[in-house]
Amino acid sequence: MNISRIGMAYKHLFLDSDVLLDWLLKSEPYSSFTQTLVNESITQHFKVSTSAMVIANINYILSNRTSVANARQNIKMLLNLINVLPFEGDIIKLALDSSFTDFEDSLQFHIALKYNCDAIITRNIKDYKKSTIPVLTAEQFLRTL
Repeated sequence: MNISRIGMAYKHLFLDSDVLLDWLLKSEPYSSFTQTLVNESITQHFKVSTSAMVIANINYILSNRTSVANARQNIKMLLNLINVLPFEGDIIKLALDSSFTDFEDSLQFHIALKYNCDAIITRNIKDYKKSTIPVLTAEQFLRTL
């Protein structure tokens, strides 16, 4: 199979919180993979999204690890680069009834599924074992381009 065709199959990616936090906290080597992925989304015209819940989690973590001002600045930057998908009550019901062991990852999966994401990008692949959407690390995804 032609590897470049695999990358083209992914037109809408869902970015999990760990991938975005790695980027914002400059956790290498992961940070550079996410930066490259976001850059490639602009040049190759594929959509990257996350959820409103991820944004709230990022705000909480960055505010505690850095400062409230830094958290807000980073979230404003994210809003210019990444689509934010809503987090609605139907998702909670689906996540509660799912076979995922991690509730938060189940929420993220169901948001990605509802909004037709082609893949979930995370550093924590093992928590998405029940996913019916392909789950890749940022590095794995970049190898498909």
